[in-house]
Amino acid sequence: MLGPTAADDAWSETFLAAMRAYPSLRPESNVEAWLVTIARRKAIDQLRAGSRGAIPIDDLPETPSMDGVPGSWESDLWAALKALPLKQRETVAYHYLAGLPYADVARVLGGSPEAARRAAADGIAALRRTYLKGEAR
Repeated sequence: MLGPTAADDAWSETFLAAMRAYPSLRPESNVEAWLVTIARRKAIDQLRAGSRGAIPIDDLPETPSMDGVPGSWESDLWAALKALPLKQRETVAYHYLAGLPYADVARVLGGSPEAARRAAADGIAALRRTYLKGEAR
């Protein structure tokens, strides 16, 4: 099932598991069938572990941008958000995008709920002034 290299690992794991479980094996048990069952399960474990591992490749794919498609409303919105001061950007994101109440935003960022409300209001006001200025919305 596994090939020579992985089979050696499964073989070792089989006998380690068998040695641990042997004291609780009932006297009338078929030891050969018991060992085959353990070996089969260890082989399945090896196959599953191998399928979850990373697959090496020669060239890495280009990393996707968080800026959206250039020239679209998404890229313009990301640019406008990036232009905000950090505190305003964080409070706008946590309150308006994540939906957290101001008390939770204040707990996450530090400060009071009133300060979080003020920073979010200032951030939204700045976005209204700068985002898509002069364009139909």
